[in-house]
Amino acid sequence: MAKVIGIDLGTTNSCVAVMEGKTPKVIENAEGMRTTPSMVAFTDDGEVIVGLPAKRQAVTNPENTFFAIKRLIGRR
Repeated sequence: MAKVIGIDLGTTNSCVAVMEGKTPKVIENAEGMRTTPSMVAFTDDGEVIVGLPAKRQAVTNPENTFFAIKRLIGRR
């Protein structure tokens, strides 16, 4: 049987769940949290940072940190 996955792409936080039988199970991120900040950052050396680590470094790297991108999806 195929796996079913659900993604809640939120403006502030995102969440992923899988169906286990008839019950959804939210997948924890690397920090053990059930939601992940909807943020992405790019460092000078080309590293891509997502979630909480991206949020933490946003103050020191604001020009390369992106958030609230959901509002731009579908625009030209």
